[in-house]
Amino acid sequence: MIRNFKLDQGRVVEIHDDSPAQVLLCVEPTEAERSMLVNQFQIDEHNLTSALDRDELPRVELDVNHLAVIFRHPKRYSAKDNFLFRINSVGIFLFKDKLVIIAPDDISLFEGRAFSKVQNLQMLFLRILSACVAHFFSHLDVINDIASELEPKLVKSMENRQLLQMFTIEKSLVYYVNAISANGRVIERLKTNAKNAQTDGLSPEMLEFVDDLAIENAQCLEQAQVYANVFAGLMDARASIVSNNLNVLMKHLTVINVVFMPLNVIAGVGGMSEFSMMTHGIPWPIAYGAFMAGLLLLGWSTYVVLRQVERRATFK
Repeated sequence: MIRNFKLDQGRVVEIHDDSPAQVLLCVEPTEAERSMLVNQFQIDEHNLTSALDRDELPRVELDVNHLAVIFRHPKRYSAKDNFLFRINSVGIFLFKDKLVIIAPDDISLFEGRAFSKVQNLQMLFLRILSACVAHFFSHLDVINDIASELEPKLVKSMENRQLLQMFTIEKSLVYYVNAISANGRVIERLKTNAKNAQTDGLSPEMLEFVDDLAIENAQCLEQAQVYANVFAGLMDARASIVSNNLNVLMKHLTVINVVFMPLNVIAGVGGMSEFSMMTHGIPWPIAYGAFMAGLLLLGWSTYVVLRQVERRATFK
């Protein structure tokens, strides 16, 4: 699908008629649309395929009439991803009078204050890169919030479900660190190609924006690395918590079993006819009431003794 846009008073406006478009957003292009992009805009087939490949590494290439950039951005998260945050590639092809964006999935572009004052296609190109970095920031905040919600459940958990979810988030962070780092190398490469003839060069204001973008991406990388290191460092402790919770449960069940073990033996004897013979002459409500009281006293005494043994073992 191809959507057409144009710059109108500093804003990116979608076109629904046959008027000429300055910006083309191509999402999962069909074979006919891919052929049009190759023949009409002379986009290299390899770069076109790379833009649709979710595992493609970011890079910058100078072609005959345009600047080609393969950039990474977070995939829109959905519940079916099950805490796995994926990454997509996006291809941005900057011409002197046109900007072509190719992505494998629908991405939210041209939204927010960053796209309210866009002077030209070169600045729009840089704002798109900035939006990808900001998208990483927002996903890192979501990951941190999800981890904060899982931690209280993990403290009480005796199953592996929350632990596996934490492992999935940790795996996502590793991918994020790699993608953000690769994006940083692309931004550094843009500085060295800032005055290329294909795009009429970048103005001093745009070069300053590139510097700010490099700083923003470096901060995003640092934040992702901190989260990844924290997750990796605490995973063993979290696994130990789950194992300890299970051990505590088994200990409680063992105490219950020990308390009821002598009671079962005595109750078995009390249920036989010999007990009625031994209490002959005593009304049965009194006899069995005293018997139940004795069982309760024995069970309570056994529990107290076990608690004392546990406390002494703890203090030692």
